[in-house]
Amino acid sequence: MAGEADQLAPKDAKQSDLDYEQARLAYSIIQSLLDHTRVVSDLIAIMAQALDEDTQRALTQTPVWTAYLDSRRDLDRTLADVEKFAEVMKELSEG
Repeated sequence: MAGEADQLAPKDAKQSDLDYEQARLAYSIIQSLLDHTRVVSDLIAIMAQALDEDTQRALTQTPVWTAYLDSRRDLDRTLADVEKFAEVMKELSEG
């Protein structure tokens, strides 16, 4: 537990700035991946609409479709975490 506190406390201002820059980069990467995933999901939805009813029914009964839906739910939870992370980043930039 003491080790955890040591990790959170900046050793000097330069180290703190480096950590902030790494956090900004991580946020940028995560946000780009989430944006791409949303675009791909929208594309999948449009493509599914182009399928006839029997093909749609067959597709939605596959393990791949189930995995896709599970992944979408995980993405929704991840998005909430990213929003919390963005709030922390905002506080760090102001403080």
